[in-house]
Amino acid sequence: MRRAPRTIEEALRRTRVFDGRYTAQQLEDSRRRITEQLTELRWMQLLAGPGSPTHRLGPPAALHERAAHDLRALCQGVIHDADAARRIARFDTARDPGGALAFACLLVLADREEGAQFWWQFAAGAGNATSAVCLYLLHLRRGELRDAQHWAQQTAALEDEPCQYTPVAHEVLEPAPPIVGVAVHIAFPQDGAVVPEDAVRDAVQDLDACQVDGFGPIPQPSPDLAHQLEDLVGTTR
Repeated sequence: MRRAPRTIEEALRRTRVFDGRYTAQQLEDSRRRITEQLTELRWMQLLAGPGSPTHRLGPPAALHERAAHDLRALCQGVIHDADAARRIARFDTARDPGGALAFACLLVLADREEGAQFWWQFAAGAGNATSAVCLYLLHLRRGELRDAQHWAQQTAALEDEPCQYTPVAHEVLEPAPPIVGVAVHIAFPQDGAVVPEDAVRDAVQDLDACQVDGFGPIPQPSPDLAHQLEDLVGTTR
């Protein structure tokens, strides 16, 4: 009986690739899968940087779980910004992109994800880089790596826009070869203040909604939502 290899190097020496066994398409599919796995591993390493709450609490089992944790932590950081309530108040009348960002973060904490995506896309289209970061994490959570990469690249393009509202600091990183593209590292607030998500759901549950093709009913801000946000955040300080 042939003995088992004692080292990884010995196992690799025994490995054989048989010419003609695989088609060109099979080889290409294999390369694509390996690239996707390496990309996901690199993204997990970047998301688990020293500022990540999941780094402090222990890493979730997969990239989409890490992204889900970080998205909610980012939303908590945004709504705790001292300027968030004022921007939501302006958003009700002037559609300020910073207000759209903060409003969308409230929606995702209330599990109104489609509405949050709509308003983040609105804000990113108006030049807000943090909204692009939120979309990056949203698509990572869904396992949509190509869309996540698009919003990471948009973040890099938008972060130098003038009058940038960045309530939570972030940095666009270029992974080392062979990984291609960019990723985003987020400097999460260190105080760990958290608004209970049940309270956020209560605050947004009665908002009016408008039907938007491709998104469904999209919640609209109310005049008193900014005051409700101030009250919610005030209880955590």
